[in-house]
Amino acid sequence: MQRKRFDIKTDARFLLRKNEHLQKFIEPYSFEKRTSYIDYNDIPVIKYKIYDDYENLITGFSTRLCGVSKAHLASLNLSFSRGDDPANVTENHKRLANALGYDYTKLVFSDQVHDTQIYIIKSEEDAGKGIVKASDIKQYDGLVTNLPNIPIMTFYADCVPLYFYDREKKVIGLAHSGWKGTVKNIASNMISTMKDTYDSEPKDIICAIGPSICRKCYEVDDVVIDQIKEKYTEEEYSKIVDEKGNGKYQLDLHGACRINLLNSGILPENIALPDMCTCCNANILYSHRASKGMRGNLAAVMMLKE
Repeated sequence: MQRKRFDIKTDARFLLRKNEHLQKFIEPYSFEKRTSYIDYNDIPVIKYKIYDDYENLITGFSTRLCGVSKAHLASLNLSFSRGDDPANVTENHKRLANALGYDYTKLVFSDQVHDTQIYIIKSEEDAGKGIVKASDIKQYDGLVTNLPNIPIMTFYADCVPLYFYDREKKVIGLAHSGWKGTVKNIASNMISTMKDTYDSEPKDIICAIGPSICRKCYEVDDVVIDQIKEKYTEEEYSKIVDEKGNGKYQLDLHGACRINLLNSGILPENIALPDMCTCCNANILYSHRASKGMRGNLAAVMMLKE
């Protein structure tokens, strides 16, 4: 099938006809200012323009469309831990892999616990852990490697996906950054790991902040905000928190993650912000908050090609 690239604003009618869903955007940007688009090759996959020029790189973020899972997991659930039929999950992985062009049997999964540990994939022996063989990769919210042809994957349903690509040393990384991981600064830990392991320089790292819950949808309480206040300066806090009164706040995780990346030396022009919210788009993306926990998992994936 001929691959088609769709503008996720002007070509939304195509997806509406095919899937009866329509995206909503965080900001009313024109396509030229948009950071992401949908690439359609049998199934829709969200991609980031910032990575388009790197032919040795595969990146993507799944939707919930065009899979085989049923009921509240419908339909492209990619998690084996949500009570789905494993055969359905495997078929969904096959479909995403076919759309992006990697071998699903070589996937390496994270094991997310809302912490900051980064697992370094140093050997082909890790290929397939979590998908076709048992995994000893436990309690790692981030994955990093310089090995080609080993796709890495992390999972989401409102939390923030962070993508990292060192264009000089040819290193990829993915990190799961919920509010806890954001406060603990998994972004900084990833960059430090890339520097220590591969001699990466922050100026060479290209980052994207993937689809996740937006500021307008993410209401939090004092338990969260007290920790935010401890980790961010007053100026930074004022940029990422709206105080509503009665112990309620709107938190901008995207902005907080951007601050973490900038403070770790990533250049502003090398950070792509998201323009799709999972909670606003619960018809096409899984959202824990919108579904009250009745949902499957989305996935971020990256792979280096030889």
